[in-house]
Amino acid sequence: MTGEMNLQTLLASLHPVVRQGEYVYVLWPHGRPLAAGIEAAVREAEGLTVVLPREEADRLGLAYDFVAAWITLEVHSELEAVGLTAAVGKALTEARISCNVLAGFHHDHLLVPVADAARALEVVAELSAESRHQPRPELVLRNETEADRAAILALTAEAFAVSPATGLPAEGEPVEVELLRQLFKCEEYLPEFSIVGVLDGEVVGHVISTRGWVAGHELLGLGPIGVTPRLQRHGIGSALMNETIARANAAGESGIALLGSTEYYPRFGFVPAASLGVLPPEEAWADNFQLLPLAVWPGGVHGTFRYAAPFDRM
Repeated sequence: MTGEMNLQTLLASLHPVVRQGEYVYVLWPHGRPLAAGIEAAVREAEGLTVVLPREEADRLGLAYDFVAAWITLEVHSELEAVGLTAAVGKALTEARISCNVLAGFHHDHLLVPVADAARALEVVAELSAESRHQPRPELVLRNETEADRAAILALTAEAFAVSPATGLPAEGEPVEVELLRQLFKCEEYLPEFSIVGVLDGEVVGHVISTRGWVAGHELLGLGPIGVTPRLQRHGIGSALMNETIARANAAGESGIALLGSTEYYPRFGFVPAASLGVLPPEEAWADNFQLLPLAVWPGGVHGTFRYAAPFDRM
């Protein structure tokens, strides 16, 4: 099950629920078998910290200081979601309520002083209500202009700081940045297929498709596509892809080729290009080289795909 990533949606959907009982942090005795009542645990160099019901700690004779109420934020947040606990923590800090946060697979959990539990619920509820009444900024998709290029190159450097091919940090400037510089100047550049996503006046995503060929038949070669890292997995990449496909169909293009994830791009209709008779420029690309046949795909197109000239120089 995929969790929510959008911060405003997360905050607007918050439903805080208090668990029954009181909870404490204790340092678990070294070598002692773990008890059944433990609710959470963190292993550190100094020892094992556990959270368990206060009555269980009393029964086991374990010392503690902090006695907490346990509040669960009942919204399914993705573990990679950015800003949820920071926003909640800030609101509680402004209300002068201390808070310890535990992140579970499905929910985030707050442990606040027992005496502050009711007020903490009010603070979280107020934060959620405020978020529901805030207008969401609208993503604007438009043609890239020369004035956008510095921002495009900067976000591309951020987006490809970790290589999608190797999973390792790029050494120096990612190659995609120089590729874009050259694509903007090459003969195969198609201005209507260089699209930016703009949010609150900021360029937060970009996709480019340039002219490509198979045995003299014109296709589009898509890439690079990049989204500023803090907003990845918020639907911006999907919006750029859908806009590209819509424009390509409207322009009478017959197909779009790309090199990319076999988990992500098939959702837009991409299939292994070889299954349609189109071979990748590099044999090692295998099924990662994909093709989307568009409305006027003629069939019977066979051969090796050729990207715009700057790709050959990379």
